[in-house]
Amino acid sequence: MAGNEWINGYLEAILESGAKPSLGEKDTFNPTKYFVEEVVTGVDETDLHRTWIKVVATRNTRDRSSRLENMCWRIWHLARKNKQLEWEDVQRVAHRKLEREQGRKDVTDDMSEDLSEGEKGDIIEPVKPGSPRKRLDRNFSNVEVWSESNKEKKLYIVLISLHGLIRGDNMELGRDSDTGGQIKYVVELARALAKMPGVYRVDLFTRQVLSSEVDWSYSEPTEMLSTGPEDANLGESSGAYIVRIPFGTRDKYLRKELLWPHVPEFVDGALAHILNMSKALGDQIGGGQPVWPYVIHGHYADAGDSAALLSGALNVPMVLTGHSLGRNKLEQLLKQGRQSKEDINSTYRIMRRIEAEELSLDAAELVITSTKQEIEEQWGLYDGFDVRLEKVLRARMRRGVNCHGRFMPRMAVIPPGMDFSNVVVQEDIAEGDGDIAALTNEASSPKAVPPIWTEVMRFLTNPHKPMILALSRPDPKKNITTLVKAFGECKPLRELANLTLIMGNRDDIDEMSGGNSSVLITVLKLIDKYDLYGQVAFPKHHKQSDVPEIYRLAGKTKGVFINPAFIEPFGLTLIEAAAHGLPMVATKNGGPVDIHQALHNGLLVDPHDQNSIADALLKLVAEKNLWHECRKNGLKNIHLFSWPEHCRTYLTRVAACRMRHPQWQTDTPADEHAAEYSLNDSLKDVMDMSLRLSIDGDKTSLDESLDMSASGDNQVQDQVKKLLSKMNKPEAGAQDSDADKKLTDVPSKYPMLRKRRRLIVLAVDCYDSNGAPEKKMINLIKEIAKAFKLDAQFARQSGFALSTAMPMSELAEFLKSGNIKLTDFDALICSSGSEVYYPGTYTEEGGKPCPDPDYATHIEYRWGSDGLKKTIWKLMNSTEGFKSSHPSGVVEHDLKSSNSHCLSYVIKDLSKARKVDDLRQKLRMRGLRCHLMYCRNSTRMQVVPLLASRSQALRYLFVRWRLNVANMCVVLGETGDTDHEEMISGTHKTLIMKDVVGKGSEELLRTPGSYLRDDIVPEDNPLIAYIKGGAAAREIFDTLRQLFKTAV
Repeated sequence: MAGNEWINGYLEAILESGAKPSLGEKDTFNPTKYFVEEVVTGVDETDLHRTWIKVVATRNTRDRSSRLENMCWRIWHLARKNKQLEWEDVQRVAHRKLEREQGRKDVTDDMSEDLSEGEKGDIIEPVKPGSPRKRLDRNFSNVEVWSESNKEKKLYIVLISLHGLIRGDNMELGRDSDTGGQIKYVVELARALAKMPGVYRVDLFTRQVLSSEVDWSYSEPTEMLSTGPEDANLGESSGAYIVRIPFGTRDKYLRKELLWPHVPEFVDGALAHILNMSKALGDQIGGGQPVWPYVIHGHYADAGDSAALLSGALNVPMVLTGHSLGRNKLEQLLKQGRQSKEDINSTYRIMRRIEAEELSLDAAELVITSTKQEIEEQWGLYDGFDVRLEKVLRARMRRGVNCHGRFMPRMAVIPPGMDFSNVVVQEDIAEGDGDIAALTNEASSPKAVPPIWTEVMRFLTNPHKPMILALSRPDPKKNITTLVKAFGECKPLRELANLTLIMGNRDDIDEMSGGNSSVLITVLKLIDKYDLYGQVAFPKHHKQSDVPEIYRLAGKTKGVFINPAFIEPFGLTLIEAAAHGLPMVATKNGGPVDIHQALHNGLLVDPHDQNSIADALLKLVAEKNLWHECRKNGLKNIHLFSWPEHCRTYLTRVAACRMRHPQWQTDTPADEHAAEYSLNDSLKDVMDMSLRLSIDGDKTSLDESLDMSASGDNQVQDQVKKLLSKMNKPEAGAQDSDADKKLTDVPSKYPMLRKRRRLIVLAVDCYDSNGAPEKKMINLIKEIAKAFKLDAQFARQSGFALSTAMPMSELAEFLKSGNIKLTDFDALICSSGSEVYYPGTYTEEGGKPCPDPDYATHIEYRWGSDGLKKTIWKLMNSTEGFKSSHPSGVVEHDLKSSNSHCLSYVIKDLSKARKVDDLRQKLRMRGLRCHLMYCRNSTRMQVVPLLASRSQALRYLFVRWRLNVANMCVVLGETGDTDHEEMISGTHKTLIMKDVVGKGSEELLRTPGSYLRDDIVPEDNPLIAYIKGGAAAREIFDTLRQLFKTAV
């Protein structure tokens, strides 16, 4: 009928939604009720509900019909969109499964070649549907459990948790989505580890926040959490500490999604602290030798990314705890159908998070999970972890069989611990309902009743009834609204119990984030809809110290604790509740399954089924014997989740990792010219003082800062003259000035870097279409060298380094063609960071430079060149999806540019070359870990060890020679090799020269849908300056000087 076309859309929406019409009490179908309760609610769109309210309020029939038609089409569109997303999801899963199977097949083919017939049983075979799974039990019999016998070890442990607000006392849990259970976990872990035998110091690194939006305590650089064991008689630096590192926008509190571009800044700052602390601990307990971190443990993706870079710079083991995982969150958000993948990535930076988690898997020795489900169903989604392949590689390693460089991190299930020292569990409650007198008769005066009890009970008409307690932030995934619906629609449950919702802290709902405010508003509407006034408590504020009292109140009333989250990674609140004698009802998805298996103290439910939730709650509240049995079981088994038990298992598993730390083949004695160096340092301090005086005195150049007479400070003048006279005084046995000149040409035992206060690193990638270095690079080197000479003090204090993708042999020829000596440089970083040279220091007979042997050892970790050669050749030259037009394939091995830690390939057919992240994904699926990049104007592809790169080489120089990264300046072009982005961010200064590099290789970095450049390179960074490519020496010098001044 005319005017009723919307009915077609209405009916189509019913069909597309897949819902079945609900029958009323008289078995009659009510379209209006069905439309609201099944179609609109099923789509789960709050806008549609608002629109429906407007429709109902519209009296004009024509307008009402129009609005109904609009609603129907919107629902139809959403249903269609959901089907499209489901189809895409099926396609993605199928494609990923094929990729995984192909990876396993390639691994099987490569590894079966060197197996005996008996060992071939370890190869990966496809699992047939319905066939029983073969279980490979791990043998931990040779692992010694951590005990008091390790008391003399004195370990230094580093924990990292970057986002949120972290402090030791009065934690603001629930303040925002970043300040949740993870914050409490890491603080308590740090305290607990510091009390373990053999642990001397624990540092918990986080972000320093100087914003007026938050409390001043978050700006304190260091906060002591606890001392070590009371009977340990430890030194001044022992115990657990929060160490806050400044990074990112200094005067703003940033949510975790905005921290990604600033992660390298944190790494550099944390590295400086660790080096200083290692030296201090060496003086205290190490006999003068640095005490390196025993392990670096990252919590969540951002900290995992940081820990991977830090462990690589220091060459110490890394441990990872994911807490919640990006791939799992992406899958859940896509299934909801509310946002496209692009929108999700824009909001949550989800692809950058996933890549950080993949990098963490590359570097981690051990991944700690709370549950078995997390291993198989969550980490199993990642390219870098395959349960079946991990078991096979572990078996081969135990037998000493070659794995061809393949590796999978070990997963360990260690449930989080809890501090039970403040838990007061009341004696077994007598039979009969909880009585209000029991709540108040504990004390002789009302003042002794905890304030939070009064705050909760003021909501309740009858506080005698058992309390159903839910404690979480008002996040949609916590599923609080379904709990309220279950309570509101179950009359027997409402008659028997009260509901208490502790939903974080709030002042004004309108000021909360969209998701949190939406949940709270919905809860308030549901309370009104079901008329639950006097039966539901929802206090606005609570302190962290109030939480035990809330549990105790629920226990006094013989109540039940519930966690109805859609997915709960672990469920620490379930452990807390059990410790206070509360039975639990919890989601069957995630960690609660393992907790229930250990404690046997409650019931598991489907979080999507509100009837199941109501039935479980009613069962525990109504059946007193069951309640007492669950309470008793929880209290009996709770010791399994204590912090000492957690830390004992933790240290046992960490001790089983392959321990490593910086070890230098070339000793670094106090110094062969210790007196000279100390005088240099003293002179530098005086020069710094004179420089400050010159600024105050309106001097115009650094040259003038050496003119002490202008400062008018006689004491400074006398000090400088005295130092200069000592430095110029010839040593015993010294020859005349001619002999001194000859000595300067003799190679030094140690690099000049040790004497530098700053380092200028030229990393401009200028190559022609054939990958040969362009001549303008020679001119650029000479102009920078001229800029150095414009100021004697700057030249003396500054080193010059070159960082390039070229091998040393080709670089030497190129520099020679421009009449530039290798000895003009303090360091040369060659072959994309796989080799480091110090011209004039490490040389062979005939003066040929040798690479730093310590760096070669440093980057050896997980380097499997044999497996990489086979796999890369197969992946790049295979016919999978395409066929190269070039007769010799896509790539050809470039032996001339390769070395023991660099596989170099010439790109023959650029149009068929795989992007970096695509190739990296396939290598990870095959258990191969490396750092690969396209370079030299997309004419080469180079594969170097995981811990090697041009940016990581700078951090190595910091660790090895104590030249702080913050005192370096990297000179780049506007584009370059695919590692160009890595060279920009960090605490070093960056000088970008415009119009120098015609074409780089960055177009081969990412595939569509990957993370963005903005997730790597920070905007508006004061440490980045720009200059024209043809700038003269004076302009270069002035820009460099300004950069170093800005940093100060």
